[in-house]
Amino acid sequence: MTENAGASTGSSELPSSVPVAPQRHQLLQLPGLAAIGLYLAALAGVLIVGVAKGAYPLLFLVFPVLFFAAAGGLMLLFRWAWALALSAVLLLAVYNMWIFSSQHLVPSLVQALLNWVFFLYLVRIEVRSKLK
Repeated sequence: MTENAGASTGSSELPSSVPVAPQRHQLLQLPGLAAIGLYLAALAGVLIVGVAKGAYPLLFLVFPVLFFAAAGGLMLLFRWAWALALSAVLLLAVYNMWIFSSQHLVPSLVQALLNWVFFLYLVRIEVRSKLK
């Protein structure tokens, strides 16, 4: 009975079933996930500033929440975060290609190509096999 009471009092030790070191090692093998997470966090920051300045409607604050969730989940190698990030970069790539085709803005083409690179990285078998 004292063993259970000691475990439930909030000791700082992790349960033995949580492999901390292997998860960190798997993330280090996938540096692209960290880059994609930072990219999504930067996009979220830009959107928050845009909403604060009034350039975007208030409803656009949904996107930074999703981008931050995807970035954090990618760092923890969650499959749902992979799907969220995959859909985000795919939709951003298509949107920026549309902007480039209609307005001929070169920065949109650069961002679209970057998003396509991230998309192609995320669909690799090595990346998908490390997710949980």
